[in-house]
Amino acid sequence: MEPLVLREDSDGLCILTLNRPDALNALSPALFVELRGHLDDIATHTDDIGCVILCGKGRSFSAGNDIKAIQAGERPPEPHFQATTLEKIEALPQPVIAAVQGHCYTGSLELALACDLLVAATSAKFADTHGKWGMSPTWGMSQRLPRRVSLVVARELMFSGRVVDGAEAATIGLANCCVPDDELMATATTMARQFLENSWFTLRMDKQLINTGLNHTLQEGLEYERATSPGAGPDMAERLGGFASR
Repeated sequence: MEPLVLREDSDGLCILTLNRPDALNALSPALFVELRGHLDDIATHTDDIGCVILCGKGRSFSAGNDIKAIQAGERPPEPHFQATTLEKIEALPQPVIAAVQGHCYTGSLELALACDLLVAATSAKFADTHGKWGMSPTWGMSQRLPRRVSLVVARELMFSGRVVDGAEAATIGLANCCVPDDELMATATTMARQFLENSWFTLRMDKQLINTGLNHTLQEGLEYERATSPGAGPDMAERLGGFASR
């Protein structure tokens, strides 16, 4: 059976691809189990992997939670397994870029929001459709969306359930940029490669300091940075030496 999540590692970049194109990459419990396995492994390979791209095969990033799989009796290994898997993405030491085309609805929007950055294709369609089905979020929508797009915009999107295209996603800050579909992966890869040229130590520390600091007030965050940041990294002397020799 073909993997539900494909993985390709190349020169410090790991690309994870949701691989259920015939089902618009719907997020079945089995897919989450495979995704969690990759995340747990990536977290332990900071010397080999400096950045991650999460994308979907075919015409959509993901249509969202797989209702058909749930109706068929498929269950995750434990309660809230999907939510804690998204927290694993957020907690990865490496920056994670979501590359989104086509559908990105509800559960898959929550998945994309767990990533650090987002590149949207012009075909991208984002929506929180919990209200359409009489459901409420349990994977993090109510907390991550307001932190990404502002409180009033998040409220409007969640209350209305309306669809946001790639261009609007970039305008409201949901996405970093919007590009033609045929440039999506090239743009995400270029962004990742630009990050990888810098110190991987700094990438990891930047992500940790930002994410942890956001859990505090500004003053507490400043104090956390001073108390926690090691400042110089193990590759600083080599990088400064290379600059001096130019």
